[in-house]
Amino acid sequence: MNLYEYMGKAIFRSYGIPVPDGYVVEKESDIRPFTKPVAVKSQILLGGRGKSGGIKFAKNENELREAVKALLNSKVRGLTVTKVLVEDMINIDRELYVSIALDRSQRAPVLIASAEGGVEIESVPKEKIFTRRIDPLIGYSDYIGREATAFMGLQGDVASQFRDILSKLYRVFNGEDCELVEINPLVVTKEGKLVAADSKVVVDSDAVYRHKELSVTDPEKTPLELEAQSKGYAFVELDGDIGVIANGAGLTMATLDALTLHKGKPRNFLDLGGTDNVDIVVNAFDLVLKAKPKAILVNIFGGVTKCDTVANGIVAAKQKYGIKQPIVVRLSGVHEDEGREILRKNGIDSYPTMMEAIERVVKLAGGA
Repeated sequence: MNLYEYMGKAIFRSYGIPVPDGYVVEKESDIRPFTKPVAVKSQILLGGRGKSGGIKFAKNENELREAVKALLNSKVRGLTVTKVLVEDMINIDRELYVSIALDRSQRAPVLIASAEGGVEIESVPKEKIFTRRIDPLIGYSDYIGREATAFMGLQGDVASQFRDILSKLYRVFNGEDCELVEINPLVVTKEGKLVAADSKVVVDSDAVYRHKELSVTDPEKTPLELEAQSKGYAFVELDGDIGVIANGAGLTMATLDALTLHKGKPRNFLDLGGTDNVDIVVNAFDLVLKAKPKAILVNIFGGVTKCDTVANGIVAAKQKYGIKQPIVVRLSGVHEDEGREILRKNGIDSYPTMMEAIERVVKLAGGA
């Protein structure tokens, strides 16, 4: 789960990492009285906002209101801005970069730091980037911070503050079950203080259940996509007329491609995943039916997902929802003969190969 900047900064603040004072605005009435120069920052889940006009600065109340009005509901890098962060402007002297990321190849978090902050780390020459694997059994140690500050040429109080932030950033990484925590830029102010001017926090999606306080609503998702997400389905609405249920993201994508190849138009992407639960199949039909397709294609290659379980789910869904649209099923794999027999007894077409099922559903959708 990728968090918005304001959410990441709230976490930083709770761990004692310095961040600018600020507040979130979702509508113009949320704007607070102007007291000092501020930055108005669009909250989207992509970087590069400054270059795309997604960050504005205000030195008086009129400029603040104009900046908020210009950004709210605008498009920045193709994404709709539903929130902006208004925070105190920072008196910047220089900018640093620091992050801790999970490196799966090393099976450990890796610290990345550079004195070249404020730009994409990929654009910084390798010789100017400090990297150090952190043993997950030992954790972060002060000597890593000393190595980093020496590499970056930091001295005195700035070096001390930097090491303190590194220690706290590792605590964030562990405590919040993160895959990535990044501060870019980590600003050194003209007063000699370090402040996290931005935040990027990515929480492991498999650990989100431990963080009930976190909730990110993607403004680009449709209401039906959000409903599917809340129920644990990978679901995307498309602009066609054939509903699609398949198991596995790869098979689902192949199904969409094959439908398009045969002049069919998919209405959705729905990955059933690996399941042996009739209710999961039934609930998948509920989502697809809400997309109002002309016909429904179910493409199952049974392994973990048993073909007879899916067949029972299809029959249960047809009875529960009174489905009028034609349903075409491809069943192949574990218990496929039993699954086809269940479908045959209930008047539902089934085929052993994907292409046979696709040709049939395209024909039915065209005549629906």
